Amino acid sequence: MIPRLYHRPAAPAELLITGAHVLDPRADLDEPHDILIRDGHVAELGSPGSLPEPPGGAVLDATGQHAFPGFVDPHVHLRTPGQEYKEDLETGTAAAAAGGFCAVIAMPNTSPVVDDAAILGSLVERAGRQARVPVGFLASITRGLQGQELTEMAELRDAGALGFTDDGQPLVSAGMVRKALQYQRLAGGVVALHEEDPALSGDGVMHEGAVSARLGLAGIPPLSESTMIARDAALAGYEDARVHFLHLSSSHSVDALAAARQAGARITAEVCPHHLTLTHDCVRRLDSRFKMNPPLRAEGDRRALVEALRSGVIDCVATDHAPHARYEKEVPFEQAPMGTTGLETAFAALFTELVLAGELELATVIERMSAGAALYGLPAPRIVPGEPANLCLADLEASFVVGAEGYASRSQNCCFHGRTLRGRVLLTLAAGQVAFRARMLTEAGAGAIAR
Repeated sequence: MIPRLYHRPAAPAELLITGAHVLDPRADLDEPHDILIRDGHVAELGSPGSLPEPPGGAVLDATGQHAFPGFVDPHVHLRTPGQEYKEDLETGTAAAAAGGFCAVIAMPNTSPVVDDAAILGSLVERAGRQARVPVGFLASITRGLQGQELTEMAELRDAGALGFTDDGQPLVSAGMVRKALQYQRLAGGVVALHEEDPALSGDGVMHEGAVSARLGLAGIPPLSESTMIARDAALAGYEDARVHFLHLSSSHSVDALAAARQAGARITAEVCPHHLTLTHDCVRRLDSRFKMNPPLRAEGDRRALVEALRSGVIDCVATDHAPHARYEKEVPFEQAPMGTTGLETAFAALFTELVLAGELELATVIERMSAGAALYGLPAPRIVPGEPANLCLADLEASFVVGAEGYASRSQNCCFHGRTLRGRVLLTLAAGQVAFRARMLTEAGAGAIAR
């Protein structure tokens, strides 16, 4: 088996977490437990106060806090190689760890594009030295993201690629999509598609609707996304291929996805926290933190996405973490690049805006935030004896102002910047190692939790 997740080595955790409320929907756990971590694995679960301290290890009193399986983000931009001034493997995975993520999957729209086995091999080697949490890589479908010539998918799979995507650019040609799906059946992996019809999007910079009309900005209609989803879902069904749809944003797309799944297509989809919690009304301030592709849409779209995530029509949450330098975003809205960061705020945003508001159950959010692992053939994290320690500890009562204490990410273009959110991640264990611990834990005497 080719390893497909890579991270820097560190000492395995030796730790007893006492009194945490463990919520793991896959393991049917929803009650207080002690969690004993030995040699980086979950060694034992027991009732509070029942487990012995690990010899030479640390003890963390987590009474009143929640332990969840670590989150898995199937869609991040780490900007390596070529754009390290925005983000790199170390800062991006540090942001992931601070948000409770135990693994992330990076997109290939870098400079140069990850369209060659040598480039992918260099990334794998670098991740083995720098990544704080395990990171996997997707390679591009076409060379240079140009949509004209397929990459050597089989060679890229052998080099460690989890799948293939031209994210950032749609595959306009249906014929090219079909060729990619045929090749993918031989090479393995998943084809993940950024769905957008450039002829419909045009020069749009936000959702086409009442707000864009009032602001006098060119809009992107939801049909730009949904028509391409319908087309490529039909191709997936015809070729019996495995396709994943990236960052859904509209009710039209949910309808197209549901119809294709009912018809038997082997397709999956993801949705981002910003599309689940925000709408195009945020753009009225012309703050470029709210400029992303696909754009924030109307309240009806937001509600449709929430319901689709709840029902399972949409499979998982992905952040589409897209860091940019401050000077790139601090320009007129029309000129700013698309994208928002999201790794450090994903859980707190969903907990605050959806769980506390009664729109989703906490267990649903927790399950969907790690369901992205299965899309690429990776095991979903579980808090059960014998499994690697992939978990996070959160204080659901703790509030914080996003960005007030800075960011672990190199970039600050977060659409939740300045908002007060509840649900602070205090500790993240990834691949059996301590990847993140909040300052408050150290101040409380948990400094023994070290790598």
